[in-house]
Amino acid sequence: MPTLARITLFPIKAFDGHAVERAEVLPSGALADDRRFALQDPAGELINGKKFATVHQIRARYSDDLQSVSLRGPQGEATFALEPDNRLLADWCSEFLNVRCHLIENAESGFPDDCDSPGPTLISTASLAEVCRWFGTFDLEEARRRFRMNLEVAAELPFWEDRFVGEQPPPRRFRIGNTTWQGGGICQRCAVPTRSALAGTVDPGFARQFSQQRQATLPAWSPQQRFDHFYRFGVNTLLDSTVADAHVSIGDVVEPI
Repeated sequence: MPTLARITLFPIKAFDGHAVERAEVLPSGALADDRRFALQDPAGELINGKKFATVHQIRARYSDDLQSVSLRGPQGEATFALEPDNRLLADWCSEFLNVRCHLIENAESGFPDDCDSPGPTLISTASLAEVCRWFGTFDLEEARRRFRMNLEVAAELPFWEDRFVGEQPPPRRFRIGNTTWQGGGICQRCAVPTRSALAGTVDPGFARQFSQQRQATLPAWSPQQRFDHFYRFGVNTLLDSTVADAHVSIGDVVEPI
């Protein structure tokens, strides 16, 4: 039976992830502390890797309690309290990104990319390994950094997770530990995976090659009608029902309902 093998939170949107053994599930469906903070520019737009490729060059290391973060870039390394409106942290990032920004917080739902399916993103280790095989130029850890998924499942077959998205409504439901979820859709990917996760340099033709391989290897259980294009990978989720002490943990069984 497939089980949850890895949980990654991204406490600051667009920055490095932080692996944990257990994550609380909020009533909104978000994982507690995932994308809880974000940098915002003067126009009110969120700073992300789609618009700012240089953000890939910032390394972030979090304290175990997620109360502080150490940031490292060309101008050096500094440690900051992880709290909203931290001017010192914002100034450090503003200098590096060359845009004025400030740190904002949403402790209830975070700042998800897909507001219609704001739950954690889900992938299998086999799927990430298959993409590494397609390209032959980066390893599993680099694939994790590029695709930035929250929940990684130990399953034998690549694209095993596609089965949680149906061709048509109603949505398919599945269980992880004591939580129940719906598959919202197959994640539409952006420019971020086309770049080196550490340097931000672009791999020419990445999206085209990915799409060709994805189409050629699409398994029978994938919802073919949901692929208006094939630059899609991983599953967006939304919480199906709430329970007391909702959480996900390494080793939880992941199973359809």
